[in-house]
Amino acid sequence: MQRRAYVPGVAALLAALTAAVTGLTGCSAGSGQDGAAADSKPGDPSGPVARPGKYRTLLEPCRSVQRATLKDLLPGAAQLPEQQRERVYRGTATVTYDTDRRAGCSWKTDGPDASHQLTIDFERVVSYDPAVSDDDRAQQVYADKEAAADLPATAPPAPTAAPSPAAKASPSGAATGAVTGPATAAGASGASATGSPAPEGLEPRVLADLADAAFLDDVLARAGSTAQHRTVSVVFRTSNVIVTIRYGEQPARVTEVPDSKELQEKAQGLARNLAESFDE
Repeated sequence: MQRRAYVPGVAALLAALTAAVTGLTGCSAGSGQDGAAADSKPGDPSGPVARPGKYRTLLEPCRSVQRATLKDLLPGAAQLPEQQRERVYRGTATVTYDTDRRAGCSWKTDGPDASHQLTIDFERVVSYDPAVSDDDRAQQVYADKEAAADLPATAPPAPTAAPSPAAKASPSGAATGAVTGPATAAGASGASATGSPAPEGLEPRVLADLADAAFLDDVLARAGSTAQHRTVSVVFRTSNVIVTIRYGEQPARVTEVPDSKELQEKAQGLARNLAESFDE
C-alpha cells in the first residue's frame, strides 16, 4: 500500500516539472526575430551597430513625375490621340524583384521634330555589415558610379608647347611631334565617337547644389547615317537612396544637333523635384 501511494506522488511531481519546462520553452520560441525587418544587420546585437539609412521604402517611380513636367519633357505626346497620350504619360515600370530596393520607370514619345526618352531609376542601398551604415555604403556605390562616368578633370589644361622649327618645316605641312594627351584622346567623356563634345561650360561635371552628392553626364552620339542622339544623365544620392535620370533627344533631321543646354536644364529640374519628393 505504501508503494502504491508513493508512485502517484512521483508521477504528479514529474508532470508538474514537465509543464514548467514546456512553458519556458514556449516563451523562448515566441521571442524570436520573426517580426524583424528584412534590412536588419547580422552580427552580435550586443556590439555597436551602424545606423540604418533614412529611407526604408522608395517612391513609386511612374507616379513620381508630375504631369506638367512630363508634358514639358515629352512634347511630342501633346499631338497624340488621347488614349495614346495617356499611355505615354503613364510610363512603363521597370521589372524588379524587390520594389522596396530597386524601382524605375521609362517614357518615350516620337514627335514630328524629334523623339524624346526619359528613364528614372531608384536604388535603396542597404549595408549588411553591422560596422558600415547604409549611408556610408550608398556613398561608396555613388562614388563608383561617378568614377565610371569618367568626368573630365576640373583643373585647367596645361599650356600647349609651341611647335619646333623642325615641325614647321615638315614637307607635308603637318606638325610633327604634336602634343597629345587626355584632351585629344578619342572617346573622352562628354564626347561621342565622332569627337563632338558638350558646349563649353556644359561639360560633364559634379553638381554641388543637388542632394548629398550629384553629377551630370552629357553624351552626343551618332549611329551610322542616323541623326545625332544626345543623352543627359543626372545621378544623385540622398542619404541611402541613389537616383539616376536619363533624358535623351534625337531630332528628326540628320543635320540637327540636340540642344545640350535645354536638355541639361530639364534633367536637373526633374532631379531637384525628385530630391524634394524624397525629403517630404
